[in-house]
Amino acid sequence: MRYEFRIDGDISETLAKGFPELEHVVMAGQTVLYGQVLDEAHVYGLLARFQALGLRLAEMRRLPE
Repeated sequence: MRYEFRIDGDISETLAKGFPELEHVVMAGQTVLYGQVLDEAHVYGLLARFQALGLRLAEMRRLPE
């Protein structure tokens, strides 16, 4: 499964390295993290990591394969 997560604001390279399984790009005031997610537990783990790091998730969606 591939997912896209849109985080409000620009995140630093250091924070982006906290998600080594995802690629990232900054666009229009958001940081977009995207990539392969193993299963539903992985999705919840990523959401917990966003929250723990104080990142505000604006949108998430599953991408077509």
